[in-house]
Amino acid sequence: METVVSGIRPTGNLHLGNYFGAVRNFIKMQETYNCYFFIADWHSLTTHPKPGSIHQNVRTVLAEYLACGIDPEKATIFVQSDVKEISELYLLLAMNAYLGELERTTSFKDKARQQPNNVNAGLLTYPVLMAADIIIHKANKVPVGKDQEQNLEMARKFAKRFNNMYGEEFFPIPEPFTFDQSGLVKVPGLDGSGKMGKSEGNGIFLCDEDKVIRKKVMKAVSDSGPTVPNQEKPEAIQNLFTLMNIVSTPDTVEHFNGLYNTCEIRYGDMKKQLAEDIIGFIAPIREKINDIYNDTDYLARVAKAGADKARESAAKTLEDVRKLIGFKSFY
Repeated sequence: METVVSGIRPTGNLHLGNYFGAVRNFIKMQETYNCYFFIADWHSLTTHPKPGSIHQNVRTVLAEYLACGIDPEKATIFVQSDVKEISELYLLLAMNAYLGELERTTSFKDKARQQPNNVNAGLLTYPVLMAADIIIHKANKVPVGKDQEQNLEMARKFAKRFNNMYGEEFFPIPEPFTFDQSGLVKVPGLDGSGKMGKSEGNGIFLCDEDKVIRKKVMKAVSDSGPTVPNQEKPEAIQNLFTLMNIVSTPDTVEHFNGLYNTCEIRYGDMKKQLAEDIIGFIAPIREKINDIYNDTDYLARVAKAGADKARESAAKTLEDVRKLIGFKSFY
């Protein structure tokens, strides 16, 4: 069985776009692959989060992914900092990662521009740590977004470099995981364009309370309405219908489509219905998130079991890496 590794950033809550994108793909992957899903708390240190927020963010992310359907009996889900072997492989790979190639990575240059007063070594060596995360479990496939494609290419480069230096095809060369695009849903934001995102302020989050959802949806971008029958929908209006297609019944969508095509639609009514349908979709997930978040014993058991399984895999890889490099113990 092929191995898949993917990191989960402990920054902010999951929104509908995450749910219909990465999360549902993770749920599919755990059925047919040997999956390692880790919460990347070490990576978060590049932005210097407050000590009190690190554990809370990890706890929130863990509860949300479990509530959405990641099954710890099928996939290994763990916290990055619980697997100390990753840090040692990170150190070993860093010895053969060169300053010039790290400085040229797009992610480093972008972050350096965004936080000019905090251009730390962790930002520079981010691709090295990411490579260690991946190849320590000898991953064959890695699901990545556009913003991480170059970092995956760096991981491939470091794996090849190690194999060449020590004369053994030890690490598999990880490939990007390609999803069946026909099954993916691009969830639009509420601002009339683009996709739903955390930083854009245009998202509906799985933890949002009912009144928050209603307020957000009622503020969604719309226009004055169609002026001729059956006219093409502008992007902002099509976005509302796309959201409705995701959470509403076919009859509801058909009803509002009919009103649009006859120039009788009232967007206030449509938004009220959309808000209630989003609430109906999110409420059971939100309730499950809250239950899991508040079940400290269950979260501890999941995190401990995941760490044990991940460390077993990582320790075996690291033992073989040390032998290949030439480290020998005197005791």
